[in-house]
Amino acid sequence: MSCTTCNSKSGNPKGCKNNGVCGTDGCNKLNVFNWLSNLNPITTGSPNYYEVRFKNGRKEFYTNDSDLDLNIGDAIVVESKLGYDLGHITLKGGLISVQMKKKKVNPNEEEFLKILRKATQEDIDTWIENRNKEEEVKIKSRVIALKLGLSMKISDIEFQADGKKAIFYYTAMDRVDFRKLIVDLAREFSIKIEMKQIGLREEAGRLGGIGSCGRELCCSTWLTDFRVVTTSAARYQQLSLNPQKIAGQCGKLKCCLNYELDQYQEALADFPKPKTKLKTDKGLAVCQKLDIFKKSMWFSYKNESIDWFEIKVEDVNKIIEINNSGKNISNLEEYSIVRENKDEKAFV
Repeated sequence: MSCTTCNSKSGNPKGCKNNGVCGTDGCNKLNVFNWLSNLNPITTGSPNYYEVRFKNGRKEFYTNDSDLDLNIGDAIVVESKLGYDLGHITLKGGLISVQMKKKKVNPNEEEFLKILRKATQEDIDTWIENRNKEEEVKIKSRVIALKLGLSMKISDIEFQADGKKAIFYYTAMDRVDFRKLIVDLAREFSIKIEMKQIGLREEAGRLGGIGSCGRELCCSTWLTDFRVVTTSAARYQQLSLNPQKIAGQCGKLKCCLNYELDQYQEALADFPKPKTKLKTDKGLAVCQKLDIFKKSMWFSYKNESIDWFEIKVEDVNKIIEINNSGKNISNLEEYSIVRENKDEKAFV
């Protein structure tokens, strides 16, 4: 996912001469564009903070007390509560304070771990070796959890770079007593075990995938604020309430149903209720569908539902006013939108 000319340029670090600030890499998970990168740094008395990314978008803040020359994208070895870990720098400079505020991290109240050094080839080889164990460990841990009769799904394993510790991410509908599981896992793999429960949307974001739109999942590339999505969002947008179409890979309603909801609600403010019936001399007319973008509604006679007539919202509101005054209109045809093709008067 790098630029086409990335390998032919000679910046520092080598690449497209953006000096590692573009945030484009093979992972492309939850990157933040550093729009302050080309500005002169502002010297402050605060510690030198860096944002570091680990597996599947997990990010933490660290301090560079050793005053190392670090750039975005560098592989570094960081301090851990047990041993060390390896990650990649994703953000530095003036935007760090903004990112901390967004994630509700107070630098004055929290104690940060340190960046130890730039990763050597030996560090990277050890990290890759431990990462290669994760899939096998995940399968074995699922078997152990199944034997214990636990109603949980272990969805991902994240080994620490030195192999001394692993985080087991799991999903569960109810509270799970996994104390016996931790003992069995520690005995089986001879490592320190940390269990971390995540939601279904967080699971989809960690594992990633391709959505029905053909793009990578929003939750794995940029979306971190998981807001409530209701079926009313689909109704406002005239979408079919088919769970297979409006549900994402997490099994929940798609987050993208909320993206244009405000615009739909604003547009629908001018529309009468879909259950509105128009009184004509030829009989009652019922609404068959709305066309929000064209600001029109399709009506048909109650006893002749085959022929549909497209009428502008303004005209529909006028007809409603006429009906409220106790009068009927002669027919729908006189209000129907005239097409350039005279044969196309109705939708069949």
